[in-house]
Amino acid sequence: MSTPSIIRTNTADLYDAHVLKNYGRPALTLVRGRGPTVWDDQGNSYLDFTSGIAVSALGHCHPYWVAAVQLQAGELIHTSNLFRHPNQGELARRIVGYAGPGRVFFCNSGAEADEALIKLARLHGMRKAGGEEGKCYKIICAKQGFHGRMFGGMSATPQEKIQHGFRPLVPGFSFGELNDLQSFADLIDGQTAAIFVETIQGESGVRPCTTEFLLGLRRLCDQNNLLLLLDEVQCGIGRTGKFYAFEHAGVRADAIAMAKGLGGGFPIGAIWVGEGAADLFQPGMHGTTFGGTPLACAAALAVLDVIEREQLLAHVTQASGPWLAALTALVKEYPAQVAAVRGRGFLTGVQLTGDIAPYVTALRERGLLVTPSGGNVIRLLPPLNTTAADLAKSVEIIRAVLAAKA
Repeated sequence: MSTPSIIRTNTADLYDAHVLKNYGRPALTLVRGRGPTVWDDQGNSYLDFTSGIAVSALGHCHPYWVAAVQLQAGELIHTSNLFRHPNQGELARRIVGYAGPGRVFFCNSGAEADEALIKLARLHGMRKAGGEEGKCYKIICAKQGFHGRMFGGMSATPQEKIQHGFRPLVPGFSFGELNDLQSFADLIDGQTAAIFVETIQGESGVRPCTTEFLLGLRRLCDQNNLLLLLDEVQCGIGRTGKFYAFEHAGVRADAIAMAKGLGGGFPIGAIWVGEGAADLFQPGMHGTTFGGTPLACAAALAVLDVIEREQLLAHVTQASGPWLAALTALVKEYPAQVAAVRGRGFLTGVQLTGDIAPYVTALRERGLLVTPSGGNVIRLLPPLNTTAADLAKSVEIIRAVLAAKA
């Protein structure tokens, strides 16, 4: 049998001719990656601080991860959830170990994980209403939040650029101000089933929930028999130095959505549901064909192994301190261009005073890939194992661009 070949052709022309234009025209054709570095089809190298939008938690092609995926691909790839396989049971056990007593459902993406939490909230509302469907169904979310692009997630995402063209949306969502507890309390009524927020708003400018706000949401949920649903799709799986970002606040969730970094580059999503709500989903109420396959779970188990063996949570905590301090210093060095730096660990935003598009281009031309975020923010998402030297290099590239545009 012949060996599969790597495609070497004019990829830009293929995109122009055959790929939908919902992403516009990508700036680069990337062909290879190792660790935090990627190469384009012209041989240029870049420090990749997009990490595939917080996906490549271990960087590119970590040898342990590659070996685990290759081994599983040669044994068993897909079974559907009509049958058990060892990897899914073990991955569920590991996630429960991080999140606490409860149960896990596996899917394919953060969008699917968020949709599952919305369905969970509806089931809780029906139980709260004594089994009457449609009487208690409302979910309170945060303004500027982002919960994916499926219809439930879009409805929970109060952004015109996300919702435009797709109305009518799913009813039952209302929106409070992030970190304003009273604005959430004012929205609770007898039809409210849950509160659903990102621990750190990644797509909307890297805006963290404060500890006081998260603890206050927990109190509101306890007082009103609501589920506290936390979206950790982008900020979870070690990105802030804790496995989940909400751990910094010492708060307890009723259910958690996760994805992105969980698979280290292989598509997988999941929800963890605490014991109090784990019985809401009964056979036939929710499902997935591809969720939690042997191959996906092998990839995720490899990510957890590397996080633990290489002590990456401690590394993120230790390495991010000097890095964030160096980035914050840019506010004083270039006040006409840099308005603020915020975030936690390896999920950081540099807010500029003007249009960020020219800066994203200039950074790429100097060898640093970043991703835009809302409110003129450059989002920095280095792999969890990025070295102090590469973090320092990223700051120097940003400083050089700022100096050139001063």
